[in-house]
Amino acid sequence: MPPRFFVDQALRSGEALSLPAGPARHVQVLRLQPRADITLFDGHGGEWRATVTRMGRSEVAVQVGACEAVDRELTFPVLIALGMPANERMDAVVEKATELGVSGIQPLLCERSVLRPSGERADKKVAHWQAVVVSACEQSGRTQVPRVAPVATLTDWLRSLPPVAEAGMARWMLSLHDAVPLDASTAPAAGVICLSGPEGGLSPAEEDAARAAGFVAVSLGPRVLRADTAPLAVLGHLALGALVRKA
Repeated sequence: MPPRFFVDQALRSGEALSLPAGPARHVQVLRLQPRADITLFDGHGGEWRATVTRMGRSEVAVQVGACEAVDRELTFPVLIALGMPANERMDAVVEKATELGVSGIQPLLCERSVLRPSGERADKKVAHWQAVVVSACEQSGRTQVPRVAPVATLTDWLRSLPPVAEAGMARWMLSLHDAVPLDASTAPAAGVICLSGPEGGLSPAEEDAARAAGFVAVSLGPRVLRADTAPLAVLGHLALGALVRKA
């Protein structure tokens, strides 16, 4: 399979294109030569066959070929909103969630959050996580690129959500308290917003606020999963359920 690269601009069959700095650097690291085949995608569905036509010191020129319609996405959108786990665990969540088909990621500051970036540091974190998303899309074959939203407090994020009656998407909150077993077959075609807490989980007050915003408490079973495991378990469950229904 030819190497895949994301290009953050609209692609058109038949155009000659100089690759942006990031993809160009990757082509050079791979030591590809003129006439080498690559695959490009612009994040909006579909992928393009392309051929390297010229290698410069820092520039890589390609000829864009035919567009192929491919569908490797989940059959419904899944947004993960999570209290950011500390250290490098957030990187792993972003990477694996992208591979599993997440449509968007909302990093949250919660009462029990250990990782608490703000200002310029938070902006740099989000830019880094977006780069992790792009890399995971290139590796996994996805043609749509999920967006990592700016860091927000749980309170502000809940306030920003539209009324449940207008939203359409189901609202699930991972909880060990008065929760019903998660059932992928109940996921609506409009999609799911899944709220997951940081290390230590959401506080009782935060769970009450989420319920007031229309979130239903769901459980993945009796075991207590880590903050970086729980949202991935939900995505895996939903992805498998979607495959079963599609078959």
